[in-house]
Amino acid sequence: MISDLYGGLLPVALGRLVGAPASHDASHVLRVVENATRLAEAERADVDVCRIAALLHELVNLPKDHPESHTSGDLCAIEAARVLGEHGASRAFVVSVSDAIRDHAFSKGALPTTLEGKILQDADRLDAIGAVGVARCMATAAEMRSRFYDPSDPFAASRALDDRKNALDHFAKKLFRIPERLHTATARTLAAPRVAFMRAFVDALAAECGFEPPWSFPTQ
Repeated sequence: MISDLYGGLLPVALGRLVGAPASHDASHVLRVVENATRLAEAERADVDVCRIAALLHELVNLPKDHPESHTSGDLCAIEAARVLGEHGASRAFVVSVSDAIRDHAFSKGALPTTLEGKILQDADRLDAIGAVGVARCMATAAEMRSRFYDPSDPFAASRALDDRKNALDHFAKKLFRIPERLHTATARTLAAPRVAFMRAFVDALAAECGFEPPWSFPTQ
């Protein structure tokens, strides 16, 4: 039974994340599982494939500043297939899960070919926005030893965005763009209040630091 498979895989998946950075730790995986379950039920996808894919989507995750970070999805799909095989999953189920994992990563820029793959990508991206998204963005900045923002030009009015150096740049470069890249109507609905929270956060940050964000910042 799939419930038994999930229960058997849970300690494996979370065990791989002991000592993982806060941005991609066990709590991230569990939130993505919850997101994927909700989306799969609403969009009439294969809930079991979506839940297991979400559970295993961080088995391999190279750091964001690693030169081969774009291969994480491929490596994770291979490892997920191996682990599923060891736990007795059917060949068809293994293929469905590994295919969903292979194309989910934002950095890879791939477009999933299955509904389950689209749901995993949406579920993962939803965890990158809202209150959790702000926290994860700042955690990643700390991991990469980046600044919160460029003090001379916080909103990149006269410079190129560089989210490897400035955490605030990541809002304009990626986070505020996530809703337009979501695949499902359910995910877009869930994203709306999260984006509103991020905009309020940016406005509050600007007010506290004595500068005003340009209206174009979220979409430049």
